[in-house]
Amino acid sequence: MLHRGDCHCGNVRFEFDSEPDVHVHRCNCSICDRVGFLHLIIPRSAFKLITSWDELTTYTFNTGVAEHYSCKTCGVKPFYLPRSNPDGYSVNFRCVDSATFAEVVVTDFDGQNWEENAGALAHLSQDSSGSGLGPGSSE
Repeated sequence: MLHRGDCHCGNVRFEFDSEPDVHVHRCNCSICDRVGFLHLIIPRSAFKLITSWDELTTYTFNTGVAEHYSCKTCGVKPFYLPRSNPDGYSVNFRCVDSATFAEVVVTDFDGQNWEENAGALAHLSQDSSGSGLGPGSSE
C-alpha cells in the first residue's frame, strides 16, 4: 500500500510502500528523545522522495554513519538513513498521513543503550530487490 508523508512546510514530500499494519519504535536515545522521532524502518527500494534532495540538509554525529535529513526551511526531520539499517530508511511516523494505516503498534526501544540493542532492528529494512531511491541511486 502506498503511504505519503512530508515535513511541516511541505517542501519535503515523500512516499513509500508498506503494509497497512505497522510496528513503529519510540527510541529514547539523545537525538530521538529530543525530536520525538517515531521510527518506521522500511527498505530503500520502498522509499521515493517526491521533492528534490536539495530541500534537505544532512546532520551526522558520533560515528558519522547515520545521515539525518531535515527540511532546510522548517527544520523538521521526516526521515533518515539509520546506522542500524543502512539498506533502508527510518521514516518519522509523525510526518506520515496515518489515515492510510489500519493498525499501528508503538514499541519502546532502548536507544540509550544503542550498541547493545541495535541488532534487534537490523532485519527491519531487509528487501530482496536491493534497489534504492536515495542519494547515490541511479533513479
